[in-house]
Amino acid sequence: MKWSLNLGRVAGIKILVHWTFVLLLGWVAFTEMQRGSDLQTTLLALAFILLVFLCVVLHELGHSLTAQRFGINTKTITLLPIGGVASLERMPEKPKQELLIAAAGPAVNVVIALILWLVLPSLRDVPTEEFFMRITPANFFYLLFFVNIVLVLFNAIPAFPMDGGRVLRALLAFKLGRPRATQIAANLGQLLAIGFVFIGFFYNPFLILIGAFVYFGAYSENILVQHLDYLRGHRVREGMMTSFVTLPPTATVREALDKLLMGSEHEFIVEQDGVVTGTLTRSQLIQAVKAEQMQLPVAEIMSAEVRTFDVQDKLSDAYTELQKTRVPLYPVLENGRLAGVINTDNINEFIMIKSALTH
Repeated sequence: MKWSLNLGRVAGIKILVHWTFVLLLGWVAFTEMQRGSDLQTTLLALAFILLVFLCVVLHELGHSLTAQRFGINTKTITLLPIGGVASLERMPEKPKQELLIAAAGPAVNVVIALILWLVLPSLRDVPTEEFFMRITPANFFYLLFFVNIVLVLFNAIPAFPMDGGRVLRALLAFKLGRPRATQIAANLGQLLAIGFVFIGFFYNPFLILIGAFVYFGAYSENILVQHLDYLRGHRVREGMMTSFVTLPPTATVREALDKLLMGSEHEFIVEQDGVVTGTLTRSQLIQAVKAEQMQLPVAEIMSAEVRTFDVQDKLSDAYTELQKTRVPLYPVLENGRLAGVINTDNINEFIMIKSALTH
């Protein structure tokens, strides 16, 4: 994620903090100053926020380390003002694995809360509203205990992309299959999201943000799973384009611009006798024009590191890769030679056709 600070790695997983997290810390400090708090109280509030987000990191590590047991790697964990996001390579299709991965995060918060409950002296009285209004040395760890309980309850809400929604889908998938289970869980999630937005208008605007996050998260998850279901059992050969424009490595920038203007292609495969040597995008051509490099061979401005697919690869894998990397197109090889190209638009058209045929 852009504009993120790298805090290091844990078990090979990069821990990032998004720049907007600084805004949260600034808002907390500003709020304390508005209350007239002294420096010690302000620093205590900031320390509390940092400790809460440490719990969030541990929560995401619970997901990530459990996923690693099933051969699913996590590239990054990113801290945002609204929580943490673990970028798993993929979610497992086996319901049991998804159930364990989804439950592992809240389980970490349960363990943290249990440790605090065992260590802290019992409260003599039921906490009042004032107890939760301001952080003090006396209530610091008690509040941390309650925050972890809230994290468990919040993530238990059966709505994507929260853990409760994934647990619900995993349980439904045992009987109904993944696509139908996702559809039910996503619909429920969107219904709850509308409820969050409605309540947010009257009580807390932050609920509107959460509602929007849940609604679009549920929608995106449902669309992705339904698309992958349409692609199941199909190979890249079926979804690739065989009519496309290529360039030799010796072609000049001017010749490439002529090809760009003559057709609808915005990206080109650079190849020599069927062997792919690179890819060339419209933005690379425009940069070359600005640098007055019209006679330069495209081999000197193209991207030489190219990921390719084979005609026998799963079409669903190609779709997932394209969604993840946002690369405009990939070459497709057969016996090591260029046979076609594939991009997101063509796969989406394949999905539209499959959807029309099944209705």
